[in-house]
Amino acid sequence: QVQLAESGGGLVQPGGSLRITCTASGTIFSVGAMGWYRQRPGKGRELVAEITSRGNPSYSDSVKGRFRVSRDNAENRVYLEMNSLKSEDTAVYYCYININGRAYWGKGIQVTVSS
Repeated sequence: QVQLAESGGGLVQPGGSLRITCTASGTIFSVGAMGWYRQRPGKGRELVAEITSRGNPSYSDSVKGRFRVSRDNAENRVYLEMNSLKSEDTAVYYCYININGRAYWGKGIQVTVSS
């Protein structure tokens, strides 16, 4: 059984920075792409950033230049470093990791950008 655990969310002021982390545990034979989605209040879930198994990142236009996705293959972990945060970045952030041929999801972590 595989589980993902997210950490690092919370309240941050506009213009601030925050890093969230997602770690996979369990019986893991292979790991593929990793990434982050978010769901803003009253909106559907949207892709924020993802990183391939080879380490190639991609970003949504709304976060490009402000967010950075990275991974630690030894720890089965994916990070999302968020800079120059805006109020519209307030959302529940969900990680996913492709493990053993299927996608696993975290439960979500709240990030609130407010003064």
